[in-house]
Amino acid sequence: MTQPFSLTPDQHAANRLLGGSATHILLRGGARSGKTFVLVRALVIRALRAAGTRHGIFRHRFNALRATIVADTFPTVMRRCFPAVPWQLSRTDWSVTLPNGSLIMFGGLDDEERTEKILGLEFATVYLNEASQVTYGARNMLLTRLAQKSPLALKEYIDANPPTTTHWLYRVFEAGIEPSSGQPLPDPACHATMQLNPEGNRANLSVEYLAQLAALPERERRRFVLGEYQQAVDGALWRLEDFRRDAAITPATRRHVGTQMRRIVVAVDPSGCAGPEDTRSDEIGIIVCGVDGAGCGHVLADLSRRDTPAGWARAALQAQADWAAERIVAEHNFGGALVEATLRGLNPNAALRMVTASRGKAARAEPVAALYEQGRVIHHGTYPELEEQLCQFSASGYHGPHSPDRADALVWALTDLMLCAPPAAPARWTPTRFNLGR
Repeated sequence: MTQPFSLTPDQHAANRLLGGSATHILLRGGARSGKTFVLVRALVIRALRAAGTRHGIFRHRFNALRATIVADTFPTVMRRCFPAVPWQLSRTDWSVTLPNGSLIMFGGLDDEERTEKILGLEFATVYLNEASQVTYGARNMLLTRLAQKSPLALKEYIDANPPTTTHWLYRVFEAGIEPSSGQPLPDPACHATMQLNPEGNRANLSVEYLAQLAALPERERRRFVLGEYQQAVDGALWRLEDFRRDAAITPATRRHVGTQMRRIVVAVDPSGCAGPEDTRSDEIGIIVCGVDGAGCGHVLADLSRRDTPAGWARAALQAQADWAAERIVAEHNFGGALVEATLRGLNPNAALRMVTASRGKAARAEPVAALYEQGRVIHHGTYPELEEQLCQFSASGYHGPHSPDRADALVWALTDLMLCAPPAAPARWTPTRFNLGR
């Protein structure tokens, strides 16, 4: 016989937060702490309260969403909390239509066709499940669809096992800053967060499971049991607080900053990306760096992107022209001669240096990290994605979930500028006209 349903004290507190005035709400904490259950329940209540409204539950990968929420949490919530409400899942478009006409959609951000359909709809609620795996750009894309007019206040729900303090979740909800600009949030009262941990959900967990959590190594235990943000990987080569900063560069100040540099290069770390819509592939790292007369390195721009080969090559060549960079430094391990051929196909006279990754990523990164430790590198502005990747490097390797495309490009750029013998050619490259296309 099914036991009567009741929220835990932590879930009651979370429910009050969800019903408050904040628009953006993060429930963070350890594994199996009841975060997902209370968020799905709140979303269903909103859908039942306002007929004809639309609500979306999203995760980075659809297969993971289908195996967890679609197959487990959602049916459990409906059975235990709304047993009198009929519902049926459509496996054609992965949605549930409730008796009042409200729609609950399930989507993975790795599904191009699904994401394109999502962008054509407006929602009253957007819920990001396991948001530590979701990029800041993908989150902002979904927020553009949080726009359905209805009796309900618009809400963004988020849950996550806390990632590192370099992640956008920490910057937005704990530090109160906008990750791209580094400026304080214009509307901090619209953001709220709460911690839920397994201890508070003990009534719904087995003794064996709690014992497994307690036996985790210290680092994992702090994240998945205590629900703590991680400062960085053990023995990290970079730490967020160690980055030296100067003012962000604008089109108006770019020329002045450029004249202060003795040399400038554009570094490219290519990937197998087929175009902007290819979310399954890594980005192409494109980083502009310079070195001044005193031998100090400067990170001037991060132009990394998902693009077609012609698209990223055009962007790299345009950056070379905009900054009067002496050359493009590109890794040719991926695609062999294809990288050079793509660049020269747009500008046969482009000044290029092709480099080969003969050592591992960490071995290449360590000498560059030493330059930072010596205070010899300045970031002009804040580069959230790049800096997060750098903070995932340790002497034992790269610990991030995806390829360090931006960090690799930065390592190539600063290695060329500060750790290699200076080129025999003139120090500054004079840009020539070439067909960038549009």
